[in-house]
This record gives sequence, C-alpha cells and structure tokens, in this order.
Amino acid sequence: MTALIIRLFVKDRDKVKNPKVRERYGVVAGMVGIVLNILLTLFKIITGLVTGTMSIVADSINNLSDATSSIVTMVGFKMSGKPADKEHPYGHGRAEYIAGFVVAAAVIAIALELFKTSIGNIIKPSEMDVSIATIIILVVAICVKMWMFLFYGKISKIISSKAMRATALDSRNDCITTGVALASVIIKIAFDINIDGYACLIVSLFVIYAGIGSAVETIEPLLGEAPSDDVVESILTVAMSREEILGVHDLRIHEYGPSRMIASFHVEMPSTLSLVEAHEVIDLIERELQSKEIVREVTIHIDPIVMDDTELLELKESIFNILKGINAKADIHDFRMSNCLGEIKVFFDVLIPYDYKSSDEDFKQELLDKISTLRVDTVYDITVERG
Repeated sequence: MTALIIRLFVKDRDKVKNPKVRERYGVVAGMVGIVLNILLTLFKIITGLVTGTMSIVADSINNLSDATSSIVTMVGFKMSGKPADKEHPYGHGRAEYIAGFVVAAAVIAIALELFKTSIGNIIKPSEMDVSIATIIILVVAICVKMWMFLFYGKISKIISSKAMRATALDSRNDCITTGVALASVIIKIAFDINIDGYACLIVSLFVIYAGIGSAVETIEPLLGEAPSDDVVESILTVAMSREEILGVHDLRIHEYGPSRMIASFHVEMPSTLSLVEAHEVIDLIERELQSKEIVREVTIHIDPIVMDDTELLELKESIFNILKGINAKADIHDFRMSNCLGEIKVFFDVLIPYDYKSSDEDFKQELLDKISTLRVDTVYDITVERG
C-alpha cells in the first residue's frame, strides 16, 4: 500500500535529495495522517463517550492532536521546499525541523491535559459500559496506527527525515496507548474491575515521555549536531582519493535542512605544487562532492606542506612526540616555519578532544613549557582547536 501511494502521488520519487520531491513526500504523508487520524478520532470519541471509558476518550484526543500535527508537518515540508531568497540565503530547509518540534510540543501539551484528567478519574471513576464491539473498534484502531507507523517509517528512511521519524514513533506510541485502553476494556468485561483511570494515567505518562524524546531529536539539528560518521567518511574518501592530498583536517559541516549541508575543510598539499595545480585539485574535489550530492556547497583551504626540509621535519616529529605524551588523542597540522629578520618562528595548529578537561590556554602553556627547550632561538605560535 505504501509503495502504491508513493507511486501514485510522488512525482520523481527517486530524486529524494531534490527539495521539491521531499516536499511532495511530506505533503502526501501529511494528507494520509490528517484523513486517518480524523477518522480514528471520530470513532474513538464516540465509543469513549457512549461507553464512559475515559482512556478511550483520552486516546481520541491524542489522535486529534496527531491530525493537527500532520497539518503542521505538511506545512513544514511546504516551507522547507521554498528556494533560497535574500532574507534566507541558505534556504528554508530547517522549517522541517521546526515542524517536528512543534509536533512534539503539541503531543506533550495534550499528554499533560490527559494526565490531569486521569488523576480525576482515579479519584472519582466514571461508569464504564463496554462490550465486544468496543474491543473490535480498538483492535481496528491499533491495526490502522501500526500501518501508519510502517508508512511513516518507510518515508522517513527514503528521505532521511527526522520530522517524519518523529511522526512514525508517535504512531507507534499510539498503538501502545490504544493497547492500554484495550486492556482496561478487556479487564472490565472479564473481571468487572474498573482500571480506566490508571490506564489513562499510563497513557498520559507514556505520551509525555515519547513527546520529550521527539522534541530532543528534532531540536538537535537546530542546535548544530555533529555530522554522521557516514557523511564524514564520504567526504574524507573523496578528498584522500587524490594523490596530491597529504591530509585533511578542520572539517566543519553546517546543516540548513535535510540535503542542505555546507562543508568546509583544510587539505595538506606539497608546497612544491604551483598555485594553479593546487587549485585544480581542490576544484575537482569540490565538484565530485557536489555531483555525488554528499554536500550542497563546499569550501576547501590549502595548507602547503614542506616535504624536503629535514630540520623542520625532525622538529615536527619531536613536538609531536611531546604532544602525545600530554594527550594521546591530540594531533598536529599546518606545521610551518618562517625566518624573518633573523627571528625563527614556528607555526602549527593542535587539535585536542572536546572532552579534554584543561582549558585551551592551560594546554597551550603546558605544551610551550615542554617544547621551549627544543630550540632556544625559536618562537612558537600555536593555535589550539577542539575536535
């Protein structure tokens, strides 16, 4: 069914990195969610009110919030598909993340209201008038939500959408919450015990927990999360495939929405290459990264490396060994020396882990103290970076 819906309503469905195609996926998913959630809301709220089962009423309100969330998701995908403009030079792709966060916030708000209702129902239980028909309706609802979970899950994988993944997880959670309501109905029929208030309480707590998880997942890209290992590996593989590239460092990736990554990094190249030769190499790397749709835009900085200066290479090796004694995960790059007006100056960058406890200044001072005896006539200019 999912494949049929995609085939019928998503034009150019294989071009998933195209913003307009992603938009179509989002709109189709939103429409499916609106229709099915409204139908489930009507069935459940009628069933809940007729039978006096508050956990079913609570679950129906949850479905109503899902319908609203589908509208928000659809609007988010529509906005994210808009091209860049003067006010938003990097496009509108992050609107998809904002939509996902709004959905999570709405789920949490509804769940808090359900929590309040469940407490009241525990203190003063409502009368339940349930039957086998009630069970059938809830089983059908679970089946529908399970299909929606699979539907959204498949789309989230196709277009790599965290907002759609949050919607899929919400549908899965609905299966669980409806299952709790179903359990309370079965217990009432089988044992004439009313646990409806407690079932409603469980539903509300579970939805709150799930909503917070979805909110965290969708807000992380807005805060600037680290790129995936696959993306980093893909960039490094392309760059290092050129024999002129000796090393890559200072890789920075900024994501302005799915498939809207902008990258920058430094490459080390032999200083013997001409400016024209070096530029041709990095230009080929940039074009390959873009043609393979690994990133949308990329900027590469060249660090010339002296390969035939024995004195410089020995000094670098000595400093590197001292550095490893301070922190085994630290590294050196962009190592060079200048001699201006008789003053010898050595420049290099040091990369230390994010979790290194000392401050950058303390680390720098410790390193300077230990390398100062290597060459008494040398001034060291060190830049400390975290990564």
